[in-house]
Formats: sequence, C-alpha cells, structure tokens
Amino acid sequence: MAIRITETVLRDANQSLIATRMPFEDFEGILEKMDQAGYYSLECWGGATFDSCLRYLNEDPWERLRKIKSKVKNTKLQMLLRGQNLLGYKHYPDDVVRKFIELSAKNGMDIIRIFDALNDYRNIQAAVDETLKQGVHAQGTIAYTVSPIHNLEKYAEMGKQLEAMGVHSICIKDMAGIMGPQEAFDMFKTLKSTVKIPVFLHTHSTTGLAPITCLKAVEAGCDGIDTAISSFSGGTSQPATETMYYALSQMGYETGLNEKGLKQINDFFRPVKEKFIASGVLDPYVLGTETDALVYQIPGGMLSNLIAQLKQQNSLDKLDEVLAETPRVRRDLGYPPLVTPMSQMVGTQAAANVLSGERYKLVMKEVKAYIRGEYGRPPGEIDKELVNKVLGDEKPITTRFADTLKPIVADTQVQVAEFAKTEEDVMSYIVFPQVAEAFLKKRLEKTSKNQEKMVTYIIEGK
Repeated sequence: MAIRITETVLRDANQSLIATRMPFEDFEGILEKMDQAGYYSLECWGGATFDSCLRYLNEDPWERLRKIKSKVKNTKLQMLLRGQNLLGYKHYPDDVVRKFIELSAKNGMDIIRIFDALNDYRNIQAAVDETLKQGVHAQGTIAYTVSPIHNLEKYAEMGKQLEAMGVHSICIKDMAGIMGPQEAFDMFKTLKSTVKIPVFLHTHSTTGLAPITCLKAVEAGCDGIDTAISSFSGGTSQPATETMYYALSQMGYETGLNEKGLKQINDFFRPVKEKFIASGVLDPYVLGTETDALVYQIPGGMLSNLIAQLKQQNSLDKLDEVLAETPRVRRDLGYPPLVTPMSQMVGTQAAANVLSGERYKLVMKEVKAYIRGEYGRPPGEIDKELVNKVLGDEKPITTRFADTLKPIVADTQVQVAEFAKTEEDVMSYIVFPQVAEAFLKKRLEKTSKNQEKMVTYIIEGK
C-alpha cells in the first residue's frame, strides 16, 4: 500500500517553530530538489504565511506562490484555508471567498485544505464549491478535539457531510497533537468504513504521540500523513519525514520518497535552522515535549501566544492558573476545538478571567461575537448565564453568518485603486487592510523611485 507524504517545512513546520519568519530566499535554493524527492505535496502557503509575508518579511505572498510554482513542476502545492475566514480572523462575504480561491488557483495552488474551527460545514460551503469549480483538489477537514460531546459517531457523521459536499479527500486535523494511537486507529477504521474518498492525518509532535499515532492511523487505512524534514521537526512541529519514511518502509509501505533526496533537503535546512536559533527566533521551548497539552488541549502556537500575553502584563506567574482556566472557558463555550481563531479566543478569555480576578468580568469582543453566532454553530450548548450576560434579550444568529454579509470586492477595487494595482493586491487589502496598505504603498513608492532613476539614466545618456 502507498502512503502519501506531505512535507510541511515551507508552511506549518516553519509556522510552528519560528512563527512563519522564513523568507523565500532561505528556501529558494532547495525547491527543485524538493520537487524531485517524491513527496505527494508540499504545504507551502496559507495559514499564517500570508500575514507574515506582508507584516514581517516584506514579501508579496502572491508573488511568493508564483516563485515556488516556477521551480516546483512535478509536486502538488498545498495550502491551508480557514473556510469563510480565509486567512484572516473573521468571516468574509462569499464574493471575497470565491475571488480569493480563483486567484489562488490561477497563481499555482493545487490542493486546498479547507477547515472551519467549529466543524460547522456551512462555513466551508462556498470555499469548497469554488475550489471544485476551479478544478483544484478540495480537501475537507475535521478539526479533532476531545470532549464529552465528541465521539466516533459524530466524527463519522462529519465525514459523511464532507463527502456529500463533493470534496476529493478528508483530513483529520489534530492541531494540538492530542490524538493517541488507539484513538487514531479507531478514528481511521471508522472513517474508512464510512466514506469512499482518501483520508489524511495532520498532527503535531507537541505531546510526543505523533509518530506512534501516525503509524497506528496508517495501520487502520490512513491514506497520507503530514511530516517535516528532520531539522524542522518535533516539538510543536510535525514528526520527522526521514523517521516516518524509515518506519513505514520497514513495515512494507511505499511512500515514493527518495532517501538521498531527503538527506540533501535536510542538509540544506540545517544551517537555516541554526540561523534562527542564533537570532533567538527559534525558542528551544517549542522543541520540547509538552504532555500537559493532553490535559489542557492547548496547541503549541496558542501556548506561546498565552506566554507572550502574560509577559506583557508582567503576570507570567499566573500561567498555571490560566492553563487551568482554559478548559473551563472551553466548556462554557460549548467545547469548540482549539484551532484558529477559537484557540486565541478561548486563551485570551481565560487570561482575562484570571487577571481580572473575576470570571467574565470582561468578555472579549470576539467571544461576544461567537456567542451571537457570528462564527457559526457551537458544537455544544453555551453556558446559559454567559449567554444572558452577553446577549440579554437579543437572540443569537442561527443562520449562516456569511448570508448577512454584502459583497465588497467591486467597491473595494475602486476604493484602493490608487495603491492596489492587481486583483491579488485587492485581496491582500481585504484580508489584512492596514498591513497590506502599508506594504503596497511602500512597494509603489519604491517602483516610482526606480522609474525616476531609469528616466534620469536615459536622459543623461548613460
């Protein structure tokens, strides 16, 4: 049996370990070798890469995608998309979602992994439909979590819903690395007997379970797994590509990977990693094993975010209290999976509860929006007292929230025509207005200066 391997070093491994701070120039030189290594796909875009390119790396994310595509001719390029949230933290109108996916396909994307933080599949309908229309592989996602209301029967039902939507494959997204080997075996046995399309596993090494979990998932019929080249593996990243290749080969599975190629790739990324260690961007903390995540279900990125918040408040000594409060807030909110944006929402509210000395003395505006129904249908019942505190006599939205949003693409194109010169520029602005505007204006200014220099050069006859 063949197992498809997705390499994450260009997106999730980079995001999990170094907060997506790897510029294109750091990996440009290895892309052609990666293309020849036998991977099923390279996850290289989406998630936090878009924001990070604009905010920190002074790169146009669309241009980055085109550059990757120009060097990767044989291997599928893959991205992560937050359904109606796209790559941001709120719901966008359908015209934005459709145009973003159209442009993603046009610029070189082959596989779009689409998820909703609440597994409310009304919030991925438009994204899946447009992905299919663009002739791109649509991968529907089940955000994995453990709670009194989540069980195999519920996950099987989610699998059926995704298959009925027409997705080409399904991914189980275990963002906190909390899925144990037996849970993985049972999950994949159940799903493989429920749906006819391929089912993939995405997990993290946060708790140390990932390699065993991946192997048990494969034994139960899992069609593909996500891994990271060893120098960027482990900790809050994925299990090592070479390790999983070795183990799967011993067990008689075909991966299509080229051992010599993997070594070349890892040798290339070793000094890249050293650079980030030397600069302090790669904190050794994220490379450790954090078994407390099995109790708190907190993904690595959420944990580092909580620590940063508490440091800013000079309250790092309150971390244990905040960690203990997090599952209680999650229960109050109906057991949402702790994945973006729910992880940030629950963690920030837990911190506010602890630091203010009173639970829900301050209710975050995002939590209020969630309780109003702006993020979709909660998995379970929200605490009644909390609902009354936030809504009073107001009724929560029970319809698909995106249906309440008016189209904005055409109007925005007119508004930003001065500095947004392409459809891609307009999309960047819609998703990250302030950051994109600053980036696009700076680029325009630079282009103008270069043109002035060229004119002077020509006039002076140089």
